[in-house]
Amino acid sequence: MRIGVPKEIKPQEHRVALTPAGAARLVGSGHAVVVESGAGAAIGYGDADYRDAGAELAGSAAAVYAADLVFKVKEPLAGEIPLLRRGQVLFCYLHLAAVPELAHALVARGVTAIAFETVEDAVGRTPLLAPMSRVAGRMAVQVGMQALEMTHGGRGVLLAGVDAVAPGRVLVVGAGEVGANAAHIAVGVGAEVVLLDRDPERLASVRARYPGRVETLLSDPGTVAEQTARADLVVGAVYLHGRRAPKLITRDLVRRMRRGAALVDVAIDQGGIAETSRVTRHDAPFFVEEGVVHYGVANMPGAVAHTSTLALEAATLAYLERLAGLGPGAALAADPGFAAGLNVAGGRICHPGLAGDLGLPATPWQDALFT
Repeated sequence: MRIGVPKEIKPQEHRVALTPAGAARLVGSGHAVVVESGAGAAIGYGDADYRDAGAELAGSAAAVYAADLVFKVKEPLAGEIPLLRRGQVLFCYLHLAAVPELAHALVARGVTAIAFETVEDAVGRTPLLAPMSRVAGRMAVQVGMQALEMTHGGRGVLLAGVDAVAPGRVLVVGAGEVGANAAHIAVGVGAEVVLLDRDPERLASVRARYPGRVETLLSDPGTVAEQTARADLVVGAVYLHGRRAPKLITRDLVRRMRRGAALVDVAIDQGGIAETSRVTRHDAPFFVEEGVVHYGVANMPGAVAHTSTLALEAATLAYLERLAGLGPGAALAADPGFAAGLNVAGGRICHPGLAGDLGLPATPWQDALFT
């Protein structure tokens, strides 16, 4: 199969979907790999590295998008949509529930769109979302500490505290990969940490990992209201497979937060858990709303692109090999969890959660792909 790897054009997105080592592996399996010139330059992978790995270099995105399968990191932007064609496979992060206009565009183009974030393993976990969730969770506390600095409008609290001064209080809403990793870093810096989730088993797992260091509470509206009012930093870490994030933190709750507190809404790529959240960029990540410093960068791992690229490829490459080796129909038929990644095919929505959010019927993936 001919696999195209474009240069990411989302603002401040420095990751690349495929390293030269990954390209060599695919070429060794008999596939043709076309990489857009400069795709890996930001993290030290030059065109010569890809050429030495056996990949072809393309001088334009159009040449890359002529491939049978487009493998990238983030969703295609407006300028890339016209390059997609019916039956072509697109394999990347999509987060379509938060951008319905993109979902409709992919439907109109007839693309076979497989989203990293909705692929599942045998027990329902999201193995292609997990590595970037770990990165984003760990970054959340890091950027939250910056948001609390007075230069950004923060209340001037040091989460770690110092001798004779109590540490700051961190509230993490959601105990999945993002939340557990945010709690890990918050504990490490010495903050007071509270973790909310609706799943007792998730809470017990984190509590056992950090005995006496993390207060775990079952999430309900009253608890969310009480804990947001007491927090210096709130991390939004809720993910519903393929669906928009629930608005657990209302504008009124933000208004009741401490003036200069920080809200890092990692769930912003699915719409965010706070009514006051909006998407920001790495070059202007913070804004103040209702007296609270917000962070809403939707591609957080792009700021640590070297680490993120290696972690992402380690998770995605085996799936890409199956897609390219078997073709989408056979690859998805062999693995129901992989099939859960199919969001759009044949001009129809296939993922039930996405279809529900868009108010459209969900078409079984076999019907969409084979009819």
